[in-house]
Formats: sequence, structure tokens, C-alpha cells
Amino acid sequence: MLSVVLLCVAAGTAGGLIARSTSTDSTTKTSTLPGTACAATSVAKTDLPAVVTVMVSNGSSGSVGSGEVIGSSGYILTNNHVIAPAANGGSVEVRFDDGTTAPARIAGRDPLTDLAVIKVDVDRALPTIPLGDSSNVQVGEPVLVLGSPLGLSSTVTSGIVSALDRTVTVPGEGSRSAFLFDAVQTDAPINPGNSGGALVNCSGRLIGVPSAGATVPTSSGEASSGSIGLGFAIPVDLARVISAELIATGKATHAYLGLDAEPLASGTGVPSPGPSGLLVTGVAAGGPAAVAGLRPGDVITAIDGRPANTTDQLVVLTLTRPAGARVSLGYQRAGRSASTSIVLGVEP
Repeated sequence: MLSVVLLCVAAGTAGGLIARSTSTDSTTKTSTLPGTACAATSVAKTDLPAVVTVMVSNGSSGSVGSGEVIGSSGYILTNNHVIAPAANGGSVEVRFDDGTTAPARIAGRDPLTDLAVIKVDVDRALPTIPLGDSSNVQVGEPVLVLGSPLGLSSTVTSGIVSALDRTVTVPGEGSRSAFLFDAVQTDAPINPGNSGGALVNCSGRLIGVPSAGATVPTSSGEASSGSIGLGFAIPVDLARVISAELIATGKATHAYLGLDAEPLASGTGVPSPGPSGLLVTGVAAGGPAAVAGLRPGDVITAIDGRPANTTDQLVVLTLTRPAGARVSLGYQRAGRSASTSIVLGVEP
């Protein structure tokens, strides 16, 4: 019998937030590894002073997550879903490894990639976590997760990188999802409160931001608590770019298609049999899709030569390609096949 696994964002909030995997593609790399585990004691001694507990409150609600100092002047990287409850009138406080606390403000956040930066104002230079290179991460590589699961500050767990290049959706804000693409999969335990913390290699360098963990559903369909050894981290190469933009401008810039679409299988009223793909339900006037000649009612059948199956493909496209990039689309209109290319714009 096929087992069902749910994915939950790993902030310490009441109730599980359920997500789903949009792709099971992964990159498998083999190598001769120097050992099966990191020297956790030395890595923890070096990195834990740069890892913080993030405590968020807004009225009677609150949450606990993790973060890491990426700028000695007080900039801290975390997940957007950790600090989102404080975005409208709430408060954020951080607890450092030495037990001291300080208020923080939101410097910038990006709901689409689930990344955020907060800022504390202190009269001392803070220890920072060294940034690694996620493009060099290998399957089977030993890693550590540093953070505050269940609010327990300065917790260290260990494991390996179990897969690479996962694409996962997690609950975002409102009706939108957040996307963890090219995520690092690990069996190092990621529990509620680990969100926004640090996935580090044996050199103590940050290679990912733990953001979601899988759970086995209960008989009622709800997510069970606790790690089952299947978690996902945003790769540091993406976090580096997004956090720099958040610090500089307070927001992240993404590419823009200028169209709305939905899968044909969702009950769109399109007669069957017909093409499979994405039905264009709206086109922004003067936007990239309109300039490329797309119209409402067109059915997108291919994206850069690959079958178009879900709208997640379009969203990931805007996250992985810069404005000005050209994307080829195959589509059908009134039963006739055609193709066009869209030059991505800047999200308005």
C-alpha cells in the first residue's frame, strides 16, 4: 500500500500547516565521503553563537522559530512564515545563544520564497554564520541542523543530505503558496521551531535554511507531530541573493509573465476530449504574455519544451529566471497548435 506523507512548515505554531510536493525530481551525485558524521562539537561551538531563537507575537497569538546572523550589524536571516504574524502590528524578539534577548524589526520579507530578514540594533558586533555554496552540496554529505525546535534554543541535530533539487510548495499568505525550489532534502531532524535556522556542512558553513518537514498523517488526516527524518531546506545560494535584496530594498524582485492560468483538469468547462495543459484565464494588458500574443482561452501545452501540467511550473519559472529572459511556450487556440516566446518582465 502506498504511504501518504504530508509536508509541514517547521515554525512552532499551533496546528500543522500542510504542504505538498510538486516534484520528486532529484539530483543524485556519488562521491567518496570522509566520514558519516560531522564533528558536531566543534561546529556547534563555532556556529551556535550566530544562531538565534525568533519569538513572534501579535495579540493572543504567537510563534517561535529560528534564524542566523548574516550581518555583524544585526541582520538575521529567517523564514517569512516565522515572522509573518508580526507583519501587521505584531512584535519580534530574538534570544541569542548566551541567553540575552533583543527586540527586532522586519527589514524585508518575500512570501513567495518564504525568506525574510529581521534586524536587531545592538551596541556590539555580532558573530555571523559563514555562508557556504549549495551548488557544491553532495547527496550523502553529513550535515547539522542548528535552531530552536519547540522553542529549545541552541539545539543541534545531525544527519546527511538525502537528496537535492526538490521542488516543494508550502502554505504562503492568503491563497498563495510559497515555493521551496532546488531544496536540499535531509534526514537531520527538522521539527516545529527549526524554521529559519541553519543547515550547515562539516565546515560549519551555511548551506540551507530549514523550512519544512514531512510528517505521517494520523487516521483523521491531520499531520502528526515530530520529525520522521524527511526535511527540506532552502539552498543558501538562493537565500544569499534574496536576503541581499531584502536588506537593500525591503522586498525581492521576481520576473513577471502577466497571465493567469489554471489546469484544464480543475473543471474549467473546456470540452473533452481536448488538449492537456494550462488554460489561460486572464492576460494583463501590455504585459509580457499579451506582447507575445497570448489570449484568454488559449491552452498552454508546453513550457520550454516540457509538458505544461501545473501552474506551479509558471511560478517556479518566475523565481528561477531573471527579467529579460526569453521563455518558449507551446499552446493551442481553437484546436490549432502554435508557439511563441515571452520575454519576462519585472513584477509590478
